[in-house]
Amino acid sequence: METIKSYLDNIFRNLPKTKEMERLKNEIYYNMEERYHELKNSGKPENEAIGIVISEFGNIDELLEEMDISPSMNNGNYPVIEVEEAMEFISLKEKASYMIAAGTGLILLGVSILVFLTLMAERNLIFQTLPQDAKDTLPVVALLVLIVPAVALFIYSGTKLERFKFIEEGKFEISSDLKSILDAELPAATQKQNMFTIIGVSLCILSVVVVIAFTLFEPFVEFGVCVMLLMIAVAVFIFIVSSSVPSSYKKLMKIDSNK
Repeated sequence: METIKSYLDNIFRNLPKTKEMERLKNEIYYNMEERYHELKNSGKPENEAIGIVISEFGNIDELLEEMDISPSMNNGNYPVIEVEEAMEFISLKEKASYMIAAGTGLILLGVSILVFLTLMAERNLIFQTLPQDAKDTLPVVALLVLIVPAVALFIYSGTKLERFKFIEEGKFEISSDLKSILDAELPAATQKQNMFTIIGVSLCILSVVVVIAFTLFEPFVEFGVCVMLLMIAVAVFIFIVSSSVPSSYKKLMKIDSNK
């Protein structure tokens, strides 16, 4: 409910500070809160429930115009994205990030298995009865087996977002309702991303420490690389997934993420 409260605070921030306006704000909040809990109890995801509640609330632009406050302007050339459509975009971007992260993880896992099987075969711990060509081929086959579903995940994640291509290209405008929500939620989303980034970076650093630790056990030095790749796979998964929501907000707000 913090999102809806922040949304209303932003909407009413520049409106007259009168008792009547405060009463109206509290009444609207109460109705939105009731509708939100109703949607949540019916099984709607949080983002979708918030989007529906705000879209059902009405056209804030008309209220702002009545109060002589200029709403966000559209240049007339691009479609205006409303709250519900934006929440769907954010939700799909988050789901796609899990697919991309899983695909990347599968590839790194495949490389780790390739190294592991190759090392085991060189030490004659596995594949002893097989000819040398087979020993060299099987680790590569294991890698390919994991690359195939990874590529499928990459392709499928792209098709899920195909209809929002105009957002990726920046050919859109956003309503004042949506702008208020994004302004309110972006700081918290960015803070959450920063926290997970610290965890991911720590894993990467720890993976190097693990490799160094393996040098203490001479026969198993090369196996440290396998463990390192697995830890990096987890870190990359965290990086990709945790950045999806903040990057979606910035895309909608047309904020250059490189700045």
